[in-house]
Amino acid sequence: AAAELGRAGRRVVVVDRARFPRDKTCGDGLTAGALRHLDELGLDPADVPSWRPVHDAEVTSPSGRTVQLPLPGGDGVWAVVARRHELDAALVDLARRAGAEVREGVALTGVDQLGDRVAVTLADGGRLEARWLVGADGMWSPTRRALGVSVPGYRGEWHAFRQYVTDVAPAAGDRLHVWFEPDLLPGYVWSFPLADGSANIGLALRRGGSWQVGAMAELWPEVLARPHIRAVLGPHHRPEGPHRAWPIPARIGHVVLSAGRALWVGDAAAAADPMTGEGIGQALATGRWAADAIVHGDGRRPPALRRRRARIADHRPRPGRPAGAGPAPPQGQPHGAVADRPQRLDPAELRPLAVRGLPPGRAGHAPTLAPGRAVRARGLPAPLGRGGAGLPLNRRRPPVLARFTSGSQSRNAAPVG
Repeated sequence: AAAELGRAGRRVVVVDRARFPRDKTCGDGLTAGALRHLDELGLDPADVPSWRPVHDAEVTSPSGRTVQLPLPGGDGVWAVVARRHELDAALVDLARRAGAEVREGVALTGVDQLGDRVAVTLADGGRLEARWLVGADGMWSPTRRALGVSVPGYRGEWHAFRQYVTDVAPAAGDRLHVWFEPDLLPGYVWSFPLADGSANIGLALRRGGSWQVGAMAELWPEVLARPHIRAVLGPHHRPEGPHRAWPIPARIGHVVLSAGRALWVGDAAAAADPMTGEGIGQALATGRWAADAIVHGDGRRPPALRRRRARIADHRPRPGRPAGAGPAPPQGQPHGAVADRPQRLDPAELRPLAVRGLPPGRAGHAPTLAPGRAVRARGLPAPLGRGGAGLPLNRRRPPVLARFTSGSQSRNAAPVG
């Protein structure tokens, strides 16, 4: 959110009680969706030392059958594993380069809504006022508590357990493994390879499943000792550090996503995947949606957008449109199109929309579609792709640019929105 807003010309201040790099308990897996967002944000993999592209996955079913799944080849990357303390630090640097001011090691102590502004009180005695507040502050969101919209007693839909191990066998060092153990369903065990020959291993349990969350510490050594898991990790694997546990919120349709001048993203919006618990891609997406909503929804629209709306309002011809061609077509419909043909939307015309899979909620709570992303909204065609060309969703699209495999150091610094 900070990087997108900075590139759009907004003044942004990022406040975090931690100092980067800092550890973040996570499975470290980046899906194709997460990689697409990182690529569009301009992240350079060279800034993340543990960056490890994955080309093969191995999945074991509850019956014990193992299936090897080679990921598609070509120039794109479909899956990556990267340590979160390195990835998050790289994203903080990305926000700085986009113009955001970053204040590390400062906790938030209070939030006040002031009509058309919001004020934040900091633990160091400082106070900030802004037009908008984006809460990217996790499941236990202090900003939610300060504004009285937290969910009492909520502890997440999933709970996960993670540990780094080193000196793993080649089977664990060159591919992604997922085990659907029959006694852990609907949970699973994972082993994700990292660039330095280590691996991120862990288990995820759904609350209300066959095991109680409180039993995870007792269950963990027994899981690692299971023969088929130990065979992948190898006889010489050893823990790199202590294991960590964390809750995963996955109920985006059942929490308040905005209140007054505050918007919540990522775990603070309970946006993790309810089926798998994956959350990095969802955090990136909701952060970008929040930035897009602020840029295009707060009355400070760029001049080009204001001129376009004026043309639509008074039916003046567009440049290059012959006089006497009749009134301008409905908003978002290209000239010469008939009503029953698929329409393309100009990103400048996008409003907050309900995206399939995300409930619309109350007014002002629906996510917006960020320009440049091929996202299908219920009842609407795909928006324009990057570069101005329409990109139908039924056309296969590589997950990310070839830059993620070519080693190029180029960065995407173009303004967004």
